[in-house]
Amino acid sequence: MCYPGVSLGPLLYCNPCVIQVFHWAQRNAEHIVPLYCFDPGHYLGTANYNLPRTGPFRLRFLLDSIQDLRTSLIQGGSTLVVRRGRPEQVVGDLIKQLGSVSAVAFHEEVAPEDQQVERGVKDICSQMKVKVHTCWGSTLYHRDDLPFNHLSRLPDVYTQFRKAVETQGRVRPVLPTLDQLKPLPPGSGLDEGPIPSPEELEQTDPVRDPRSAFPCSGGETQALARLQHYFWDTDAVSTYKETRNGLIGLDYSTKFSPWLAVGCLSPRYIYQQIKKYESERTANQSTYWVVFELLWRDYFKFIGAKYGDRLFDIKGKVGKPVGRTGVPFVDANMRELALTGFMSNRGRQNVASFLTKDLGLDWRMGAEWFHYLLVDHDVSSNYGNWLYSAGIGNDPRENRKFNMIKQGLDYDNNGDYVRHWVPELKGIRGGEVHTPWTLSSASLSHSLVSLNDTYPSPIVMAPEWSRHTNKKPTGAGPSARGKKGPSHTPKQHKDRGIDFYFSKSKNF
Repeated sequence: MCYPGVSLGPLLYCNPCVIQVFHWAQRNAEHIVPLYCFDPGHYLGTANYNLPRTGPFRLRFLLDSIQDLRTSLIQGGSTLVVRRGRPEQVVGDLIKQLGSVSAVAFHEEVAPEDQQVERGVKDICSQMKVKVHTCWGSTLYHRDDLPFNHLSRLPDVYTQFRKAVETQGRVRPVLPTLDQLKPLPPGSGLDEGPIPSPEELEQTDPVRDPRSAFPCSGGETQALARLQHYFWDTDAVSTYKETRNGLIGLDYSTKFSPWLAVGCLSPRYIYQQIKKYESERTANQSTYWVVFELLWRDYFKFIGAKYGDRLFDIKGKVGKPVGRTGVPFVDANMRELALTGFMSNRGRQNVASFLTKDLGLDWRMGAEWFHYLLVDHDVSSNYGNWLYSAGIGNDPRENRKFNMIKQGLDYDNNGDYVRHWVPELKGIRGGEVHTPWTLSSASLSHSLVSLNDTYPSPIVMAPEWSRHTNKKPTGAGPSARGKKGPSHTPKQHKDRGIDFYFSKSKNF
């Protein structure tokens, strides 16, 4: 918020770190009121299956991020004002309290519900004769810099989008962090307000699982430390493309997505650091692939802007339950999500394919379950990816289907990941853990597994699975994941991720 005075902004009901809005407010006001609204709508049930919109892991991450932001703002001579309530009501009340607000500033979003909130804020500001300033800043490429005349002309195939922006677009430079901020208006009696506890938002604080592949906290401080570790301290980014389909451990992938989702980390800052790393250390396919994945994130954000409500329709844009499925690779991934709020990229692709293609269930059920639990939930990326997996989104091959057994053997050849999350199968050695129903009664008994008792039979079996049930390694020697252990993709599978986007065969 700004006066002539005060700028009520950034209005942080979506992203708790918006440097672009701060820069605008610094130039246009004598005093700034940084504001975060805990919108009760974010804690209601989802549209179709009434699952909580914000689960315990993402809420804990968000609360950490808000506290970190408040600490940073205090160090810069300001603070973060926190309120609970509908943003339009909170903004209206603050305008009345402050008396002479000149502007309200916030970042634009693309999800229909977020846009409805924005319209409510704009309406109340219009009624109270207060200017509204909006910014676009959550993507790598700015919306105005896309090489398309209008978002309606955005390609419906990712590869076409990627090639166009890589050859014709530009990434804007990163704005510098402001060391000193304009203060809150003096004598306003403005209370910064408490940051609520999970219980006050009708959630419980999650129990930390030591097996988690994402044992990290929210906040810009932690985000920058993670980037420093992954890029500069360990050089892990230089092998990202080879390891990114791992399943166990922290460093098989960047793990930037939770911080990106809540605005603690800018995609442009990651891009800047990639370019610096390539200049000072090495440039290879792995460093490029980090940018490649940021482009996917951009793409789904722009697709969300293009299609609006159709992103959530059961027929998709083209108009067309947990951890006990009896398929160990699926169960392991779903349990990891339920217990930690995180799931690998490889896991997300597989469970989405299983739910929509093998079980034939409504894709929105899976999308809303992810919405509830994912610590890194992003509306456009989540729903866009589920549409993609269901064959009613931006996939040129609508019949794409993953073979659960082949995928398990490709990426968890020795079964380490399954045993990590499905301990009732820990007695089955090697890759046979992916298909316990194929084992003899004697083998199951020796492994202390009783089908349909300690572990269920598959709730469905696809005919293509049988092609891979006799190709399982059974030894207990070194992991088939390669020299670096289970989080390292073996050489013969290092391009499997490319196959997902640029398919060479129908057999996934």
